[in-house]
Amino acid sequence: MKSMMKRLVAGAVAAAALTALTGCSGGSQDPKHLLIAHGHGDWHPVNIGLETFAQEMEAETDYTFDIYPNGQLGDDSAMIQLVKAGVMDVAKVSASALEQFNSAYSIFSLPYVFQSTEHYFNVMNNSEAVQEIFNSTREDGFIVIGWFDSGSRSIYTTKDGPVESPEDLHGLKIRTQSSPTSVAMINAMGGSATPMSSGEVYTSLQQGIIDGAENNETVLVDDGHGEVCKSYTYTQHQYVPDIVIMSVDTFDSMSKEDQQKVYDAMADAWEAHEQEWLKIVERNKEGAKEMGVQFYEIDKTPFIEACKPLQEEFCAESEDNARYFADFQSYLK
Repeated sequence: MKSMMKRLVAGAVAAAALTALTGCSGGSQDPKHLLIAHGHGDWHPVNIGLETFAQEMEAETDYTFDIYPNGQLGDDSAMIQLVKAGVMDVAKVSASALEQFNSAYSIFSLPYVFQSTEHYFNVMNNSEAVQEIFNSTREDGFIVIGWFDSGSRSIYTTKDGPVESPEDLHGLKIRTQSSPTSVAMINAMGGSATPMSSGEVYTSLQQGIIDGAENNETVLVDDGHGEVCKSYTYTQHQYVPDIVIMSVDTFDSMSKEDQQKVYDAMADAWEAHEQEWLKIVERNKEGAKEMGVQFYEIDKTPFIEACKPLQEEFCAESEDNARYFADFQSYLK
């Protein structure tokens, strides 16, 4: 029944998007033919990682896969719902999108819960708390089978020079994602948080509606923000991972051997993704420099101190939150 539902979902999207999703349009209702979806383009490191995953699984098992990039099967929220229902097998979504389904995921958006790339990778790859969170949604219909790096988020502005303290952000309207955590974070860091969709940012920067934004370096070239913002400061206030989720129905239908191969294939997918991600970040950084963007390394301590009340508030919400936060910080060297 769910195989038929998969075909109907993919077929409906294909008709709407005028896209030939041939893997789901044939006569097969094979439960070992799995659907993977994500919101990035087919050139993106996420797609390269998921292609690596699918190819390895196809080589090592009798499963086959179709991958749907570009948000063809919906946005993050829609994809999570489809995976929960067992209609879609695998999806890549942002950790921040999972907050609405399980509040434990809000820790990944907490400012300065990770204080360096080394700290971030150490926690994500070794923390028992991370694995507990990853498996905490089993009763909701999905589990996490892996994650991808999406870099760190930092402040960039139309003003000259770095932002070295909350005082430097005072009075500046900084675009944030539309989430309470992001709004509270920018306000705590000294700015005036201005939530808006990503598609509005360039024009708003150009017209002076906002004075800056926060994201990783790739938006400077890919979204053209470096044409308007010439100062990028490595505040590195967030490292929000991309999360790969799988339907519990799909995972539980696999043999123990194939379940282990899922994790092995995701480890190789991470490596393939990371190699391409680092190339893109470096390429975009060089492109931004050619556009006249200046990059500034700073002492992040003033911003870390300014965000401590948000961390304390998170820990006070529950014993689990406090335990997760303490576990994450135990990996800080």
